[in-house]
Amino acid sequence: MNQHLEVEVKFLLPELTAVRAQLLALGATVVWPRLFERNLCLDTPDEALRARDELLRLRQDTAVTLTYKGRSLEREQGSQAKVREELEVTVSDWQTAVAIFQRLGFVPTQVYEKYRETLCLETPLGVVTATLDELPYGNFVELEGEERALREIAALLNLPWQNRLVTNYLALMSALQAKHNLPFRDLTFANFAGLTISVQDVLAEAEYVG
Repeated sequence: MNQHLEVEVKFLLPELTAVRAQLLALGATVVWPRLFERNLCLDTPDEALRARDELLRLRQDTAVTLTYKGRSLEREQGSQAKVREELEVTVSDWQTAVAIFQRLGFVPTQVYEKYRETLCLETPLGVVTATLDELPYGNFVELEGEERALREIAALLNLPWQNRLVTNYLALMSALQAKHNLPFRDLTFANFAGLTISVQDVLAEAEYVG
């Protein structure tokens, strides 16, 4: 299973231009240019996957990707980063994939959107993938790779390790929804248009910050 483990940390930033320039100065290369992503979560009607801290997702950007993410494993792994099993496969058709899962008893439960640019940086401690994510409620840099490499790159980017986020975007959305009594669940740019709330409103919660 170890080959399918996703090890990552996120950092909330006011903007992404500076960290992008720093990554390029360190020798990072752009793997994917800035793309719009639409993600659809699928679950049983009683949300059994969510209750088990698991995720089944379809993502649409330049292709359609089906992803399964397992429960959080950082405590078992003794890691200070977010650790989950991740399995991915490309599928040929979004609508057909949704229909197949519906036949199996799964239903669409939540949509979330973002713009993402992906960069790759080779380090002596391993390859680090850096994604620059623009979400309706804030901007983030996400670093994925071996934990020692993540620590090194975070330090080079002047990102204090103690400010890392060890959660996912949907958990932060749930916290925002509860805090502000939002009448919607989908994390879309249309839903957040005109709102002045930010994910910063819930980051004081200890469970989100490393």
